[in-house]
Amino acid sequence: MATELSGIVKTYFDAERRDDIDARAACFADKGVVRDENKTIEGRTAIKEWMADAKRKYAHTTEPLKTQTRDDGAIIVTAKVAGTFPNSPVTLDYAFTVEGGKIASLEIG
Repeated sequence: MATELSGIVKTYFDAERRDDIDARAACFADKGVVRDENKTIEGRTAIKEWMADAKRKYAHTTEPLKTQTRDDGAIIVTAKVAGTFPNSPVTLDYAFTVEGGKIASLEIG
């Protein structure tokens, strides 16, 4: 990995690399929220379904490139995402908000 990740964000990307949707979903708080492709997904069960659907649809891989922490505490991970979608690969920012050791929100864009 080209960047140093830690905590639950590292756990999330480690699970992504192993293609372990259960472990990735477990990174989220029960009422966690994901915003991706102009959609809002709420709750761990719905997030797990979104992950499975995205993996089936795009067969994507994610490679974190760099990380930074904003003044508001959000952890931003810039990653290269490659898969079966137009213009692949693309570079996207994953903006994580962590509360109580779990991902409270994730915005991908």
